[in-house]
Amino acid sequence: MEKNREQVQYFLQNYTHSLLSPRTEIDNIEIAGEKVPRFINEFWTARQRQASSLHEISYRACFKPQLPRFFIKLLTQEGDTVLDPFSGRGTTPLEAGLLNRNIIANDVNPLSEILCRPRFFIPTLSEIEQRLQEIPLDRKRKAAQDLSMFYHPHTEGEIVSLKEYLEDRKIEKREDHVDSWIRMVATSRLTGHSPGFFSVYTLPPNQAVSPERQKKINQARQQKPDYRNTRTIILKKSKALLRDMTQTLRENLRRIGERGLFTQEDAGELPVPSSSVRLTVTSPPFLDVVQYSSDNWLRCWFNSIETAEVGKKITQSNRLSDWREVMFRVFQELFRVTKSGGWVIFEVGEVRRKTISLDEEVVPLALRTGFSCAGIVINLQEFTKTANIWGVNNNEVGTNTNRMVMLVKE
Repeated sequence: MEKNREQVQYFLQNYTHSLLSPRTEIDNIEIAGEKVPRFINEFWTARQRQASSLHEISYRACFKPQLPRFFIKLLTQEGDTVLDPFSGRGTTPLEAGLLNRNIIANDVNPLSEILCRPRFFIPTLSEIEQRLQEIPLDRKRKAAQDLSMFYHPHTEGEIVSLKEYLEDRKIEKREDHVDSWIRMVATSRLTGHSPGFFSVYTLPPNQAVSPERQKKINQARQQKPDYRNTRTIILKKSKALLRDMTQTLRENLRRIGERGLFTQEDAGELPVPSSSVRLTVTSPPFLDVVQYSSDNWLRCWFNSIETAEVGKKITQSNRLSDWREVMFRVFQELFRVTKSGGWVIFEVGEVRRKTISLDEEVVPLALRTGFSCAGIVINLQEFTKTANIWGVNNNEVGTNTNRMVMLVKE
């Protein structure tokens, strides 16, 4: 059953996930001349709802699966369409697929589809193992650039061999769902902080530092890249990703994937029919906090993606006025594709030492395009009165929050 603004507000106001947990606190702030309620509680925790093992692909600046799951279950029914115009690693589309909703996954970065799409077309572990054995790995191969600060020579040879194999398969149009799965897993294992990655120890685990920075890390830790068996690592990670999979889930995800839409367009010009989307759950690029293309330079190299070209397309606004202009276009497009009675959940974070609250910047933009604002949801981890006071009202550092602007097309 569709929920209107009042029903959703009532649900959030009275929400509690256990007898011992507090009810929602509500305060009101004035934005663009309107009184906007803020609903403050711990609406989900990692312990409360365990996420599917399929989500365990590291990617910078992604939210937890519990976030889209909460709103997908609240605001949609099976068969509805869920959109993420900035899909990143694919958390929203995958969670929607697991809940039997139709999906649209869009991101200008080609890495997004590489990480998202294969998890709708899931091979068996035996298929993965057999294909890995069939791929010729030449440990003497060398990359065109110096990667010795990250990899043992034999590991580098295996990575280059795998890269060339996948590139040939793609050019020949022979890349199948097993190849795509191996590409996804290998892409996610290129650098990290444990023996489960191809590289020597590096931080952070979900992006690639520069070669110069890695040299300094190696020197400080007195470490030298040791050999990592890429076949073993890919198979082990695949086993972890597949641990929750059943045949029914595989079939359901394939069905959703076959009729799903995976695109790489500007979020202000989506190839999506008007009034077709029931719910959007997304987190846009923030200001100049995250350098998406440079952070992913090694992943782009492995997948033969031109980092500079990707960087030109990704929103990296240094000025708030520029960011507002880009987001206004996005809201115009979201209003077009959203059904009457449909919703947009727009997750933003505080940036620049919390001197800017992007949730309060988003509301006026959305109102100008025709949306109504049903409120701002603030999910606090370990919600307490003290956390509320220090984390929300005073914008002090130290409280882990998600801030979601709830918009409805009435």
